[in-house]
Amino acid sequence: MSAVVRRAVPADVTAMVGLVHDLAEYEKAPAECTLTDPQLHAALFGPAPALFAHVAERDGVVVGCAIWFLNYSTWDGVHGIHLEDLYVRPETRGSGLGRALIAALAAEAVERGYSRVSWSVLTWNTPSIAFYESLGAAPQDEWIGYRLSGAELAALAGSGS
Repeated sequence: MSAVVRRAVPADVTAMVGLVHDLAEYEKAPAECTLTDPQLHAALFGPAPALFAHVAERDGVVVGCAIWFLNYSTWDGVHGIHLEDLYVRPETRGSGLGRALIAALAAEAVERGYSRVSWSVLTWNTPSIAFYESLGAAPQDEWIGYRLSGAELAALAGSGS
C-alpha cells in the first residue's frame, strides 16, 4: 500500500468534510457539526484563505486530514500553527499517517519561521493524548479554554459594551 501526505486540493473537500463529520461522531457531538462542502471549499480555496489543510492518502484515497490556521504569539513576535482538526480513519490508525500529518505541519512551521504548532484535545480522549505525548508534545495544563458562542455570543455582541 502506498501512503502520501500532501497539501489539500479542491478535489479533496468532500472527503475532508466526511472526515470532519466522522470526527464529530467520535467526539460524541455529531449534531454540532454542520460543515458543508461549500463552506470548507470557500475557507480553504476562496479569494483570501485563512484556513489550510493537509490530507493523508492511502492508495489514492483520502483517509486522514489535518485542518489548521495561523495564530500569532505576541511574546515570540511570530506566527504559529493552530491545528483545528486531526483525524485519521480508524482502519488506518497505527500506520504512521497521523504522525506524518503532524510532521508536515511541523515542517511548515520550521520552514516559515513559525514558533509553534498547538492544538486542543478532549480530556477523555486518552488514546489521542498518549499519541500526542509520544510525539514529544507537552500538555498546557495551566490554561483553561473558553468559548463564547450561540445565544451568549449574540447577547454580548448586542450589549454595545
